[in-house]
Amino acid sequence: MRRFSLLALLAGSLIAGCGGGTKLVGGTHKPVSASPAPSQQAPNLSIPLLATNNTTRIDGASAVADAAGVAQAVYPSLTPSTHPQAVTIAPTGDWQAALASAVLMAAPIHAPILLSGPGSLPAATAAALSALAPSGADDAQGAQAITVGDVPKPGGLRTATIKGSNPFALAAAIDTFQTAAAGRPSPDVIVTSADSPTYAMPAAAYAAESGDPILYVTDSEVPQATRQALLSHGHPHIYVLDPKSVISHAITKVLDKYGRVRRVTNLSGPVISAVAFSRYRDPPCPVGAGCVPGDGNFGWAVTSGGHGYVFVNVNSTLDAAAAAALSGSGQYGPLLLVDQASALPSQDVDDLLDNASGYNQEGPTAAVYNHGWIIGDESEISGASQARIDSLLDVLPAK
Repeated sequence: MRRFSLLALLAGSLIAGCGGGTKLVGGTHKPVSASPAPSQQAPNLSIPLLATNNTTRIDGASAVADAAGVAQAVYPSLTPSTHPQAVTIAPTGDWQAALASAVLMAAPIHAPILLSGPGSLPAATAAALSALAPSGADDAQGAQAITVGDVPKPGGLRTATIKGSNPFALAAAIDTFQTAAAGRPSPDVIVTSADSPTYAMPAAAYAAESGDPILYVTDSEVPQATRQALLSHGHPHIYVLDPKSVISHAITKVLDKYGRVRRVTNLSGPVISAVAFSRYRDPPCPVGAGCVPGDGNFGWAVTSGGHGYVFVNVNSTLDAAAAAALSGSGQYGPLLLVDQASALPSQDVDDLLDNASGYNQEGPTAAVYNHGWIIGDESEISGASQARIDSLLDVLPAK
């Protein structure tokens, strides 16, 4: 039996008859004929590849399809209250702009990301946009769609356009747009390298949750557009995601002229760096006291059970942008990276084991629960890896 994609299930309202088959967004499903005899039935059921006890997969074959699936998972758009106000259309050809666009998922606009190249909208994006039918964001002058960079303007929708001459200027322009919508600049700013997407990927998830913008530097300079954006925040807290091997001490010294600089971690390797970011909090949690993400301080502060997580392959940069809406809604989970499809990194395993949920004599109904979103098909994260994540997220008796 052919496996359904979650994107196809979410877009069931967009089914269109075609010859003897049925066309669905995200894949094609052929009508099922009469059931074969029991001896001929295939024993392999594919439901666990979409959802297990503690995980859900958005199984698009591309970042464009993943973004469409995520947007419809966050905004099912089946009742009047489940449509988004606006949708962001970010460029597939500019990963820096795509990641920076995640901040538009934060308050007040809450716009999920769809993806497009410079030509016409991809089929999955166009179909998702039609299903989402955004109502219009008052804080974005009524815009239903926000186009970023070199993407087409969707027909029939009120559209706001964000342009920039290069990735640095475009990220700064996104920041300006978000600031205008929020009515004030954020006190915190994320700075990451425009030359190293793997370290920048986790920034999209946090920008979507916090409303803190993503700005870029290189290994040799702080571009003028970034400097101007930092000035507009009035001496903000500047959080550098990359280790010194990527963003040098000399660059952070320049940044220090524009605000208080903190390097989130100096650990080398994007996988372990993402784990460190998921645990980071500034100022640190008081000894013996728990920290809550979104409590007015910077960082996820995920050091215990009861949280959401989003898992993306480290080689799929645009999937981090596509998945950002999951981190800015629901269980508001940090993004963790997987560096090969067939196995989980030891750092991810250790992190999930450290944050395992437990229950006491009151039983599992009194426990808090974890959930993981798996982004991409099995070429990105295998079914076996998903099963391993599921077991690591499970709630267990307290020791």
